[in-house]
Amino acid sequence: MRHRLLWILLIGLGLSLVILIVRHDQGTIGALSSDDFASLTVKIAFLVFLGGTVLLLFRESFWKAFQAVLFWVVIALVLALGYTYRFELKTVYDRIMSELVPGRVASQGRIVEVARGRAGEFSINTQVNGGRIPMVLDTGATAVVLTQEAAKAAGLPLEILSYNVNVDTANGRTQAASVTLDRIGVGGLVERSVPALVARPGQLRTSLLGMTFLNRLESWEVRGDKLIMRGYP
Repeated sequence: MRHRLLWILLIGLGLSLVILIVRHDQGTIGALSSDDFASLTVKIAFLVFLGGTVLLLFRESFWKAFQAVLFWVVIALVLALGYTYRFELKTVYDRIMSELVPGRVASQGRIVEVARGRAGEFSINTQVNGGRIPMVLDTGATAVVLTQEAAKAAGLPLEILSYNVNVDTANGRTQAASVTLDRIGVGGLVERSVPALVARPGQLRTSLLGMTFLNRLESWEVRGDKLIMRGYP
């Protein structure tokens, strides 16, 4: 039975080849163009070859052959779907991780979301001049403020900073150094040449994401337990 089916398929392919040669100059074969008909013939031939190979390898157990083919078909479909919807899957992954990992940003284009932390604050992982700097959102801070450790990680020249800017804090008045950051990135939001301050040693435990960054955005809002920041297109 298998040999008869194989001969029928081979005869069919041979007839297809003859038809293709005879009617090539006319440009069409039925409802298909010559090129489409040739492409279809090649694909069928490949499937016959693949099917024949599988049957030859598993001629004593057709069910095993079927399972093997089905397994690889499913794998191919999963990979194809994963590649097709890779951006959507990344967005879902970022959203889940932003809920589970404090400070992790869920980014979709120029829109960024951050979940509120357990203590009620918005901790945000930022990139400052290429350095990874954790910050806390502080809308009361007129500028981005870096700790000494953060300023060092951002590559700022600490030894030549001048602490001559008066700053009012919860612990009273102090001085900070004025700097300009080449780059601040929060997820897909990137701002350049951002004015900032560097706190004196021991004056600040966590860097603050203040208004010199927030004012660069198209909008930002706190909606429930989510901070949503939108950059200009």
